[in-house]
Amino acid sequence: MILSDRKIREEIARGRILIRPYRPECLGSNSYDVHLGRYLAIYRDGALDARRSNAVEEFTIPDRGFVLVPGQLYLGATEEYTETHGFVPFLEGKSSVGRLGIDIHSTAGKGDVGFCNYWTLEMSVKLPVRIYRGMPIGQLIYFEVSGEVDQPYDVKRSAKYRRVSPHPAASRMHLNFKPRRARGGR
Repeated sequence: MILSDRKIREEIARGRILIRPYRPECLGSNSYDVHLGRYLAIYRDGALDARRSNAVEEFTIPDRGFVLVPGQLYLGATEEYTETHGFVPFLEGKSSVGRLGIDIHSTAGKGDVGFCNYWTLEMSVKLPVRIYRGMPIGQLIYFEVSGEVDQPYDVKRSAKYRRVSPHPAASRMHLNFKPRRARGGR
């Protein structure tokens, strides 16, 4: 079940949902609007390697905005820091953003119970689009969880994105690969 505006407010009051900064006018009927933070990043190399840490170049979005171009993956972050305890948060693009041809995530729209951080956005566009920091970029929707959670994200040892930062986080897929043993030997 998706939480309503009233239920989101109740859970914020109970401390099971935290949104900072919280703006009452951003609460919709069953979602909360989040905004684009100040930082964007792009990968330095043209070809990415899932087994390696891929370097990014980060920059601040200027006051005049920044034009996203097709064929380039941009990593952004939300302006809002969020915590979700006891619910599954989903980040979806706003329809107004989609109508500009902006995708805010490739596959990573679902958070985990216990996610406590800013949201990294995997942004791409269909046409060149000028974006601005602070613009509404997406909406958080909260789903109830059936049953107890044994390992919330904020205490899970294998969680790769727990370091709290308003900066976009590059892929940490390489941490999923175990080091290869040297061949040869005895």
